[in-house]
Amino acid sequence: MDSITDDSSLYSLNVLQALKGILSQEEELVFMNILFSSSATLRSGNFGLSRKEVEKQLRITDQDEAFYSFITRVNQAVGRYFQVIYDEKKDQVIAMMRVSARAARSTLSKESLAILLFMFYQQEVLQHEFTLFDQLLSAFGHETTKANQRLLLNIDPLKKIGAVEEYDTNSLEKAYQLTAIGVNMFSDSFLRRTVEFSQSNQLSKEEVLKFFKRYNLYREGEEERQ
Repeated sequence: MDSITDDSSLYSLNVLQALKGILSQEEELVFMNILFSSSATLRSGNFGLSRKEVEKQLRITDQDEAFYSFITRVNQAVGRYFQVIYDEKKDQVIAMMRVSARAARSTLSKESLAILLFMFYQQEVLQHEFTLFDQLLSAFGHETTKANQRLLLNIDPLKKIGAVEEYDTNSLEKAYQLTAIGVNMFSDSFLRRTVEFSQSNQLSKEEVLKFFKRYNLYREGEEERQ
């Protein structure tokens, strides 16, 4: 899993050596297992390890303090490069790698990133429980078959990496909800930059794309596809 930051000056991964000073050898192995199991390629949607499996490997049972202490200490040691999160809803302990905004384009298209940020704004800032497909269509396209297909095509990678999932509205309306992975995709500094470039309470498509272009996520001069 990737977490997007606006900091491209990453230091040496020698920081991983800090694990030895903070974690026991057994805990270090558990972190590596979480890291390995968090690969989208390996798990195909079932990312990370369950809390029960992590506790089994740590040889603890229903010990909140010990469980969360492990996550906190891992993040203290490798927080520059990784973030370990626990998704209570899905019961998954996941390791996310921090990457620069420029590098993120190798994982997601500019449209997928824009959709993710739009949903983040709606659900994390405005506190909407979910985002309707029609709301995305209104912000990023028009009600045509081609626009529908294109939007679904750009939502699909977000579903594959576990950032969003379909939400049951008990109606015929299609809707999506961010997962814990989606919520943690953007770093605090990245989000602060977003606020700086937002001109109103509404985060429009143009503002989102302008933001990404401002931080060189795309090649200079690249034209926006219609």
